[in-house]
Amino acid sequence: MTPAAPSTAPDPPSGQVWAHVGQSFKPRDYDVVVLGAGRMGSAFAFYLRHLAPHLSLLLLEEGGLPNEDGATLLAPGLWTARDVPPARLDEARWTRQQLATAFGDISFQPRPLIELFAEEGTDRINAAEALAPFPDALAMVDVSALPFAQVDTQAATYRPGAVALAAAQSAVRLGADLMLNARAHAVLAPDGTGGTVVTQRLSVTNTHQIIVHETHRLRAGVIVLALGADGPHAAEHELGIHTTHARAYRQTPRLDVPSSDGTPTLRAAGLTLRPQNGGFTLIPAIHHRDPHGYTPTGGHLTGVPTGLRRETLEDLVALMDALPPLGTEALGLGRSLSDIPGAWLALPRGRADGGAGGLPLHQQLTGGVHLLLGGPHADTLGLAVAHDLAAAVAGITGRPWENEGAGT
Repeated sequence: MTPAAPSTAPDPPSGQVWAHVGQSFKPRDYDVVVLGAGRMGSAFAFYLRHLAPHLSLLLLEEGGLPNEDGATLLAPGLWTARDVPPARLDEARWTRQQLATAFGDISFQPRPLIELFAEEGTDRINAAEALAPFPDALAMVDVSALPFAQVDTQAATYRPGAVALAAAQSAVRLGADLMLNARAHAVLAPDGTGGTVVTQRLSVTNTHQIIVHETHRLRAGVIVLALGADGPHAAEHELGIHTTHARAYRQTPRLDVPSSDGTPTLRAAGLTLRPQNGGFTLIPAIHHRDPHGYTPTGGHLTGVPTGLRRETLEDLVALMDALPPLGTEALGLGRSLSDIPGAWLALPRGRADGGAGGLPLHQQLTGGVHLLLGGPHADTLGLAVAHDLAAAVAGITGRPWENEGAGT
């Protein structure tokens, strides 16, 4: 393939950042406004600036930094092809390449994923042999209870929060505007194309109360709802558009058993043990959506209150014999919900399992409003879905994963 001639066009000027209400903001119209600067919203902005630099773009974030908290910050950061349907493998591989090269230092590290099973199955090998190169991991597993394994040698770990921050910063350098500490909601235009974004700039009083400092109305040709688990709610309650998506509250407790850069990621019965910060972060399986109005609460173990919700606690108790460290003081149970990191997670199409349709997606809600959802499989496919929406907005038909060696 003949390389493209280098562009002679000057680099676009950097965008404006409004971090606090002390910075004066003059409302203007935008071609595209993105609500939410987590991983999906920031990645969309990053790719759109590459694909359509002529479109003006504003990225809005309620927090003080892109991905200051929420589902992106607590995402596993685990790329693995084991969860991907065959038809989506090219997108997943392209996402892995992007993670390795496009965002700078995000702690991307190839690290095998070893999934353990109690029964034989296709492509399963002896668990003791699979774990033998990793003595620290082998010491965590009772291989008589989980004697079989499947290994994804191409799996990798990284920091999703770093991806969100790097993508947002790059988008700004490429000309996107970014407003932080801003709560926003969309209002449909009467003609069904685009709409108005009502933006409330927030400030904090001396008594730590969050108040609305000023309100602006911005006209947008395209609006992207990248609000994570709040996106479907915004579509229904602010735009009057019903979706089939749902959400679930996922906690990520800590297991203080030593790990290193050479420790593999482990998985058993849907529970993922992700080596992180010298120990393990536990990523529990999501069995179902949480009903409307559900309020997360801690459970009880032998009558003692814990910070872990009951469903998660039951899963861990069921695995304590097969993974003995779960039955020791190394597992951080907490005493209340606030002791265990947790966040609401979007469930595309109301499902957590990829094969049944719970994969990241974008959905056109009206002529100019799109919903962008990551969910449980955003680690592996989120960037490809964000790029796909950016290309659609830019009017581009081809996709880089369709052409070997293509870049952003």
